[in-house]
Amino acid sequence: MKILQLCKKFPFPPKDGEVIAINTLSKSLTALGAEVTLLTMNTSKHPVNVSDLPAGFKSIYKAVYDVPIYNHITAFGALKNLFEKESYHVTRFISDDFSQKLIEILRGEEFDVVQLETVFLTPYIDTIRQHSNAIVALRSHNVEHEIWKRVAEVTNFLPKRWYLNFLNKKLRRFELENTQKCDILLPITERDQRIFRLLGFRGHSVVTPVGLHSRDYLPNKRSFELPVTLGFIGALDWMPNQEGLRWFLDKVWSQISAHQNPQKPFFQLHIAGRNAPQWLKNLKADNVVFHGEVADAQQFMNQHSVAIVPLFSGSGIRVKILEAMMLGRVVLTTSMGLEGIPAQDGDEVLIANSDYDFIEKIEFCRKRPDLLRGIGERARRFAIDHFDSLEIAGRVLAAYESHLEKRKVNA
Repeated sequence: MKILQLCKKFPFPPKDGEVIAINTLSKSLTALGAEVTLLTMNTSKHPVNVSDLPAGFKSIYKAVYDVPIYNHITAFGALKNLFEKESYHVTRFISDDFSQKLIEILRGEEFDVVQLETVFLTPYIDTIRQHSNAIVALRSHNVEHEIWKRVAEVTNFLPKRWYLNFLNKKLRRFELENTQKCDILLPITERDQRIFRLLGFRGHSVVTPVGLHSRDYLPNKRSFELPVTLGFIGALDWMPNQEGLRWFLDKVWSQISAHQNPQKPFFQLHIAGRNAPQWLKNLKADNVVFHGEVADAQQFMNQHSVAIVPLFSGSGIRVKILEAMMLGRVVLTTSMGLEGIPAQDGDEVLIANSDYDFIEKIEFCRKRPDLLRGIGERARRFAIDHFDSLEIAGRVLAAYESHLEKRKVNA
């Protein structure tokens, strides 16, 4: 099966959830015999030097094409978008150069499937239809408008909240209209699938969660023999991460710090991630260590027995939670953070939804360190059992093959 994969940012290096989700599925599709060609935007926000790509990445694809795109958020662009039909989230990824490269590839080769990674590639569906008979599959990594609705709800600055709600209304309309244009929808969770159904999607859909290769994740069990430390890692230019981390520092860590001896603290909080906002770079808080972007995310997570994920907005699956579970870490997160991951509180994860809950669960970690290793081991087994990448890729290929067969019968 020949698949052309379209991405709105280069799926390398595998440091954030979207890239990891794309990378693991592509690798597994190739392992199962598919021939995958990549056409990706090489954005100004996340630029990649193609000549530096490792052989392991290149081996996933039959061919790799990239198109430079300027997609930085600017005050002028945000203001200008007040008078445009589409949301600023969308217009930043509309490019004549990308469209022309897509046409060139479709004219030069026939594909069975064109797989769009995120709804932001759907403006190119009309171009695909004009130049190809391929199935159009949309892999929806989130219910995008829901993310921004939730972010707006927890934003206190009124002008910013108004603007986010304004963008959300346009994004919601765009998402509903363009989701209908695909042949197969690949939502990342069953919950997202239900939402798309409730919003009117009636086409073929297959739940396609993020898959991981367990052999790529080696737990550090010795970390449980050391004093408990808390680790946070995530893309710090993603607003739900910023808002959740700020809340945790203001509402939870401030109370923990007030009851710690500065010379002999019970806990340290370690924060890592790229593209951090200035307020975080300048942060001065007791027993908080800011690492910035780290060279090895797994090594960072393995150093800390407890992974903190305080999320109150967003959608889809949080890949960093799955990675932490695969590494046998104890994940402390909210119910919203755990959406799409049916793990149980106190068994494979710890769940907290208020400052009181977080403090209580962190105190549990301090008082019962003997139980943490067991939670981590069950977390790893859960991740292996529920999120195996090859099994997920097999479901995707089966859906594509079934759709192609139906086309032949109806032809």
